[in-house]
Amino acid sequence: MSEERYKKAFPVSWDQLHRDAKALAWRLLESGPFNGLIAITRGGLVPAAVIARELDIRLIETLCISSYDWTQQGGAAVLKSLSDAVDLRGKGWLIIDDLVDTGRTAKIARELLPEAHFACVYAKPEGKPMVDSYITEVSQDTWILFPWDSEVQYVQPLAVRGQTFGISDK
Repeated sequence: MSEERYKKAFPVSWDQLHRDAKALAWRLLESGPFNGLIAITRGGLVPAAVIARELDIRLIETLCISSYDWTQQGGAAVLKSLSDAVDLRGKGWLIIDDLVDTGRTAKIARELLPEAHFACVYAKPEGKPMVDSYITEVSQDTWILFPWDSEVQYVQPLAVRGQTFGISDK
C-alpha cells in the first residue's frame, strides 16, 4: 500500500459484507428484472453470489479484469471476456463488483457492456460516476480491507500505537 494514497482503513467482516450485498440487492430490485449477472473477478464474486440469490438470478458470467494488487494499482487488463450468452452491449445484464475505486476496472466493463446496469457494494469518489448503484461510499484515501484479504489478530489501540493503519500521521 502506498503511504501517500491510503491514510485510513475500513475493515469489512464477512457479516458486514453479506448485509451490504443484501442491501444492494434490495436496491437493485427496482432496476430489474435482469437477464443475468456478470461478476467482476475476483472481488465481485462473493457479493455476486449473494445478489444472484436474492434476485433469483441463475445465469451468471464472469468478466476477469486485473487492475491492482494490495501494493499498487496499475494498468488494467482483461484476462477473460464473456461468453456469447451475453448481449453484445449488455442490455438487460447486471454487472457486480465489490468496489469501484479509481474507476479503471469499471471503465473497461462499461466499454464492453455500455447498456448493462453496473452495481458495486462500496464506492469511492473517483470511481462513483462509473456505477449506477452502490451502497456505501468511503473516502478516496481509505483502504477497504475485505474479509478474504485478512485474518483476525490482536491490534494495539490507536491511542497506544499513535498511527492509523500502520501509516504515521504526518
